[in-house]
Amino acid sequence: MKIGITCYPTMGGSGIIATELGIKMAERGHDVHFITSNTPFRIQFQMPNITIHQVDVNQYSVFQYPPYDITLATKIAEVINVYDLDVLHMHYAVPHAICGILARQIARKDVGIVTTLHGTDITVLGYDSTLKGAIKFGIEESDIVTSVSNALTQETYDIIAPDKEINTVYNFINEKDFEPIDNKALRACYGIPDDYKVLIHVSNFRKVKRIQDVIKTFSLVRAKLKSKLILLGDGPELSKMRSYAKKLGVLDDVMFLGKQDKVASYYQMADLFLLMSEKESFGLVLLEAMHTGVVCIGTTAGGIQEVIKHNETGFIVDVGDTVQASEYAIELLTNDNLYSKFQDAMQIDINKRFHSTIITDQYEAIYQSLVKN
Repeated sequence: MKIGITCYPTMGGSGIIATELGIKMAERGHDVHFITSNTPFRIQFQMPNITIHQVDVNQYSVFQYPPYDITLATKIAEVINVYDLDVLHMHYAVPHAICGILARQIARKDVGIVTTLHGTDITVLGYDSTLKGAIKFGIEESDIVTSVSNALTQETYDIIAPDKEINTVYNFINEKDFEPIDNKALRACYGIPDDYKVLIHVSNFRKVKRIQDVIKTFSLVRAKLKSKLILLGDGPELSKMRSYAKKLGVLDDVMFLGKQDKVASYYQMADLFLLMSEKESFGLVLLEAMHTGVVCIGTTAGGIQEVIKHNETGFIVDVGDTVQASEYAIELLTNDNLYSKFQDAMQIDINKRFHSTIITDQYEAIYQSLVKN
């Protein structure tokens, strides 16, 4: 098959999934064409059947804002015709599904369109009445629509009410990038003693991530156990969180390490992962941590409950319940038998439900169903 993929190429869950899926499809012998504003950051080496088509947005004095959507649609149409694409996979309903639908009309070719909902296009943009109609149109005019969790699927029906079946296809990671290694050498580089427990959180430091709850949970753990907290990422809440850690008296034990491309080595330093979000369509960082062998504590938000099985592969708490989170954390960090039990169950479960081969098979079958029809 000849597959076109449009996504945001920068760091973020949707870009990671779109790129890794494209790579998996190329490894299976399909021709993959990324049509994006830049080379997706996960493409570290070139493959003969992966082609990058960069969308260049020209500046026109007549427009206050550059017409990115029209330029993208035109570029997609060009790639459809020149490379005779069979399927388009658009990541996000707005703007990408809309651009794909317009591109199909411009190209005048009946190319199949798969749209994957990742969350922001529904949980944020879906509440904007000026965009709701466009999102609904993008979903309904796509041939097949997927979302990354059952929670997001239901939220889409609740907010947008599209007349369209939405299929849940979970996210996945490249397992080779996240091996379960005890990275004591890196701990030593950061001056973390062997007898300390390490908690970790990775995000874009937005309010919905509730990093204050991560820090508060850590402060309660630290009061009972010698421990450090690693925070990876950057964003609008960073300075506030430094101030909050100082207010709680734990700043010296909280390591703000900024954005890191190679996050696996930091997971390998950790004993526990905390994801305390109030909104989370899936939580790809959970899979990353779990594959490295790190047990996770998350909240009831969105798809987190679908990734972590409470009291089996990790623990789930209500949003904002830092006391319960800290009690679970202390229980895991002081009970080696329980921790090992969760680790074993976790590895079995994620390989059964989220393995890259399983998810790639599902998407390949979706593409083939459109080509056959």
